[in-house]
Amino acid sequence: MPHPESSFQTQTLRPDELLEAAQSLLDDLGDTPSAHGRMQCAYALRDAEGKLSVRYIISQGPNQPWGIWSVDASSGTLPSLANVLPLLGWYEREIKDLYGIIFTDHPEPYPLVLHEGFIPAKPPLQTGFDPKAEPIRGQAEPFAEANMVGDDIQRLPFGPIRADVVESAQFVFHYIGEGILHYHPRLFYKHRAMEARFEGVPISAACVLAERVSGVDSVAHVLAFSQAMEAALGWQAPLRAQAWRVVLAELERLYNHLQFFGHLAKTTTLKVAEAEGIWLEEQVKQINGRLTGSRFLRGMIVPGGLRHDLDATALAADLNALQPQIEDYLDTLANTRSYLDRLLTTGVLPRQVAFDQGATGPIERASDLDRDLRRDHGYALYPELQFAVPTATEGDADARARVRDQEIRQSLHLIRQALNKLEPGPICRTEPTIDPPMEGMGLGWAEAVRGGLIYAVHWDAKTERLTRVKIKEPSFSNWRVFPFTVNDSNMMDYAINEASFGLSVAGADR
Repeated sequence: MPHPESSFQTQTLRPDELLEAAQSLLDDLGDTPSAHGRMQCAYALRDAEGKLSVRYIISQGPNQPWGIWSVDASSGTLPSLANVLPLLGWYEREIKDLYGIIFTDHPEPYPLVLHEGFIPAKPPLQTGFDPKAEPIRGQAEPFAEANMVGDDIQRLPFGPIRADVVESAQFVFHYIGEGILHYHPRLFYKHRAMEARFEGVPISAACVLAERVSGVDSVAHVLAFSQAMEAALGWQAPLRAQAWRVVLAELERLYNHLQFFGHLAKTTTLKVAEAEGIWLEEQVKQINGRLTGSRFLRGMIVPGGLRHDLDATALAADLNALQPQIEDYLDTLANTRSYLDRLLTTGVLPRQVAFDQGATGPIERASDLDRDLRRDHGYALYPELQFAVPTATEGDADARARVRDQEIRQSLHLIRQALNKLEPGPICRTEPTIDPPMEGMGLGWAEAVRGGLIYAVHWDAKTERLTRVKIKEPSFSNWRVFPFTVNDSNMMDYAINEASFGLSVAGADR
């Protein structure tokens, strides 16, 4: 069984080599981008001497080592790659806001994380994170947004305080009548500096933090973090733990996707279907609670395995009883004409836009991009299991729902396979600790509910504390993509379109 790849290839580039390298990566894609490499994210890294660099993480293709570009940013300026690789646009803006590195010729040189153009005298994370520091002070500037001028054009800033129990975000609409001309989401109202909060945290305590980056993705986050640490330390979790990790990850996918269908039914005014979706979600959460003591499956996964063993017999019985109800619910929805009428052709995301702008998870797979980290960069016990990766070609709300429908069925199939592969043995590694290098980096990943999740972990072995953690969060990627499906659409379909993306504000904000 493959170990999560500690074999990533690092290449040091000069700033003047970046644009050529980015263009070469783009040229290598050819006409079938889903089968080749892809830029994933960029982040700033400060070394022990305080020197800044920028790292770029690249998927070089299925079952290939990851690529990492390292570029010295001590000058404070780098060329922007967003014109060549548009998905980097938000990452570069985030780095500029928090670390002060300026990306020249950026197509959108506006603040992203800092609101109202708030420019502090010193970037918040340029010299490290201090939770006890004085409040950040700076100068406020007008918020940069599209200047829509014309007869009858109206501007609607919706949020950040919204009805119901939805998360805090503001959506700025420019529209005429029901037609949306331009849409701009404003996130990061509750930015918690989660990546920075890992700095100085003991490795033994970091799992608690990882599980709270995004509550509904607790398993995926702690799994990716744990696998990053295992890669850095050269550890291997026991086979029994690997099987249970699959089970926990798929249970998380199961309750999230059921919540998705309940919410989607709500936006299409199907009150009974909404209630049933929420009820089924609750049943899975109760199963989670009986299995692990946590409805969100927290407190189980740690570097090296699991904290303790679990009851496979009770879980199998619970899922056997619930599966027919889940399948009947999905079949009924898929044959409800009023529901389908609202989803078909709503929020179409073209394949090329999905690739260029960095869509991930069910969003990209519904736009005919066949990518899934469970298969393409196998981890845990996934390489030993049989499963299909559902895709669709239409890229609309119905395609996104159909992909999730099939993922629910595949999750149930995967859980059964993993339970059948449980063999007697330890649940966590027991080998003596091997002295690791004084400084280390590990890369870990998981196919979270909303898409590809990557943790890049840097640490100091002398203190056994983390020095930097980068989280490539799928909702950060998909929020960037979402506006491309809203512009030139209509107000009546907006709620359905947003629900069909299944976005997490907390995940994007971090």
